[in-house]
Amino acid sequence: MKFTSTRDKSVKVGFMQAVLDCTPRDGGMYVPFETEDLRRWITYTDENTSFTSIAGSLTSAFIQDEFSPIICETIATRAFPFAPEIKQLDEKLFLLELTSGPTGMHRDFGISFLVSFLETTLQLKGETATFIDVSTGELGASLAAAIRGSKHLKAVIVYPKGCVRGLEESDFIWNGGNIYPIEVDGTIEDCNKLCRSIFDDENFVKANRLTLANTVNIGRLLPQAFFYPFAFSRIKNKVHSDIVYALAAGNYSNVVAGLYAWQFALPLNGFVIPSHQALAADVMGNPLILDSIVPVKERDDTDSAHVSNLERLEDIFSANQLMMKHFIFPVKVGESEIDAAVKELFMKYKIYADLHTARAYAAAKLKHSDEYDECATVLIARDHACYSSDFVRQKTGETPEMPETVINALKKTEVGKPLVKSVEEIKKIIENLK
Repeated sequence: MKFTSTRDKSVKVGFMQAVLDCTPRDGGMYVPFETEDLRRWITYTDENTSFTSIAGSLTSAFIQDEFSPIICETIATRAFPFAPEIKQLDEKLFLLELTSGPTGMHRDFGISFLVSFLETTLQLKGETATFIDVSTGELGASLAAAIRGSKHLKAVIVYPKGCVRGLEESDFIWNGGNIYPIEVDGTIEDCNKLCRSIFDDENFVKANRLTLANTVNIGRLLPQAFFYPFAFSRIKNKVHSDIVYALAAGNYSNVVAGLYAWQFALPLNGFVIPSHQALAADVMGNPLILDSIVPVKERDDTDSAHVSNLERLEDIFSANQLMMKHFIFPVKVGESEIDAAVKELFMKYKIYADLHTARAYAAAKLKHSDEYDECATVLIARDHACYSSDFVRQKTGETPEMPETVINALKKTEVGKPLVKSVEEIKKIIENLK
């Protein structure tokens, strides 16, 4: 499979280059140039098909021209000692939980795959690479869990002062690990500016083999497409109707990944998401992307530090924008609907819902007019509810039990290094990693 840019369709690169480059030079985002028709394989899967088998087959579909099926299977097997879980809550309501990874957050899946892909392929090539990312804790903890023991990958993670969490002292590069945490005396936006400045220096990025672990990187986003064939394999014999997915929008990476799964010929009938200023509904209820007012070639370059995947979403429907209204259903959700959703999930199904899951469920309930009464709904819980313990306790009177993985991910870590103030200091640290 080849990958192209959202802004220049003459660009055609392989998966490895797209992952290492992260963003095309035209300032756009990498997207699939072509997709495979996996209809026969998808319909063959069932509840006995493992998640790693699904991940391995899809990995082979989008990098088969670069790596053998055996390597693709190896990448998936190393990446996923954990798997999503799906629960049937009602006749036509299912819950897809993405909380089984080492930090209890959905990003574990994408990061673990990205690290496994790079570690496996860099080992074959005898090369190395370094991540440069910003975190307030969660991404850093997830990346640390994935990169431990790697021989070909390191990570420089930039944090606001006091936000380093989920790391062990053995993770630090000066203790023989793979992580160099940097604390900045400033806000998350200050950290983003520093990281953005570094990644905008193309010569420095190339010389030091830098890449990113956020969803601007297609290698982090594409694995999120694995969730949907997995869910379908588990419910296909339980429902005989259309299937819609209800989920929090976030930076729209899960929506885009789901649409890529649809392009692989996965049966699905759309995504219900709480509306946001960036993607809302017009007076007719149709999706409206605010950025679409400006043509893509006239926009600023993609922000490598603070990511939105709306441009990728626009790209999917660029050939026929009217199709978007048949797949994207933004719903305005108020506080009263959120409260009712939290309480219903708890009282009726014994499910603790964080704010994002509650908003998604509220949106699904509002969307279920007569037109959608016959649809099966898969509600996606991205992150463990204990990350929103105060919210859950306030709404239900109970506190979800915190698993040890999340306790470790939230544990503050003392770095013991001076605060960093400039891009030059970070560049010097990166250069000294060689």
